Amino acid sequence: MSSATILRSGTIVNEGKQFVADILIRNGRIEKIASTLSNEINAEEINVSGKIVLPGCIDDQVHFREPGLTHKGNIQTESRAAVAGGITSYMEQPNTKPAATSIEELEKKYQRASEVSIANYSFNMGATNDNLEELKKVSKTDVAGIKIFMGSSTGNMLVDERATLEGIFQLDHQLITHCEDEGTIRANLEAAKQKYGEDIPFGMHPTIRSEEACYMSSSAAADLAKKYGSRLHIFHISTAKELELFDNSIPLEQKKITAEACIHHMWFSEEQYEEKGAYIKWNPAVKKASDRDAIFQGVLDNKIDVIATDHAPHTMEEKENSYLKAPSGGPLVQHALLAMLEMVEQGKITIERVVEKMAHAPAILFRVENRGYIREGYFADLVVVDPTKSVTVTKENILYKCGWSPFEGVSFSNEIEMTLVNGNVVYNKGEIIEGTIGSRLLFNR
Repeated sequence: MSSATILRSGTIVNEGKQFVADILIRNGRIEKIASTLSNEINAEEINVSGKIVLPGCIDDQVHFREPGLTHKGNIQTESRAAVAGGITSYMEQPNTKPAATSIEELEKKYQRASEVSIANYSFNMGATNDNLEELKKVSKTDVAGIKIFMGSSTGNMLVDERATLEGIFQLDHQLITHCEDEGTIRANLEAAKQKYGEDIPFGMHPTIRSEEACYMSSSAAADLAKKYGSRLHIFHISTAKELELFDNSIPLEQKKITAEACIHHMWFSEEQYEEKGAYIKWNPAVKKASDRDAIFQGVLDNKIDVIATDHAPHTMEEKENSYLKAPSGGPLVQHALLAMLEMVEQGKITIERVVEKMAHAPAILFRVENRGYIREGYFADLVVVDPTKSVTVTKENILYKCGWSPFEGVSFSNEIEMTLVNGNVVYNKGEIIEGTIGSRLLFNR
């Protein structure tokens, strides 16, 4: 007899609706959803009455640091932090050491994930100025996308040659960009050095990595995508001005140029650099409160399609450096869903919209096969939230290898009680449940 589980009487939030129902899970998939299910097959029963059941989040942008940067994090540790945060699938970026800019290096990451990742996974291929022929060989059905750094990045991954960009934008694949104009940033940095010497305050970060740098690069990417009819997804929008590049007059299924917002650009603003310094130093920079509020509104009015994390851990020792030496990025996968649920509590967004932006929309945009929804026949990637329990982020309950969070000291009004990946309980009441591995994401393209 196959193993089976029934989640009893949970409040399901899915496809814009809330309703109480039972979910039968068998062989890793949702077999039946009904108001009351009989248990003739002797399935294990889990009572989730009074709890909220969501589709697992699909995080389209993480940096898990493996290979080569594993003192910061690795696929094993960060995938466990992800499921503790209700993220059941992730798409990881190529700027590791070595960078995933060849199919050989890319497949090494897939192989490693198949051994240690507790969540489902995909790894993006990285573009360079000289690997166009390799990019042409990348599978559309089992690789999420091709990542283009049109701004500062690690190693040999800044793509700034016009002919190369023209070639990449003609590829029949999902293209993804990090957009900040390199020349603008360098000029702003030199101006800051002239003024402050080596002692640049962290509050200068949004001036150095400015609105102009972001918009110049994002608009150039959008223009190339329009010229060639490319499928382009622009990561981590950080300015109000960039919102004019995106269209909300057509459904996501029909959009070719799409946008993502990250948790930190929706939560923090530049007033907090004085207190938090390097711990909120990201690229692109956290900017004005007015930018933060505009990005949030862009999510609500569908100019921004997806909410993600850009999870990018660094050690505390690295972050304790001066502005010029402290790296950009921070860990977020364990607390992203809780942060968005807090915004639900504050009346800023509905829980149905959170589910749409963190589960449904990434599935639509990337055409993820059989995930992102609570539907019969789909994989049972599910999150059970207890709305009656709160959790305060402390060093003791952080699962990131780096051991810190920009949310330390924050109390969230909900608790993630349980996470299922492919029908397997992988997190339950504060404990990671070992023994299963996630699956490679596949794409209907």
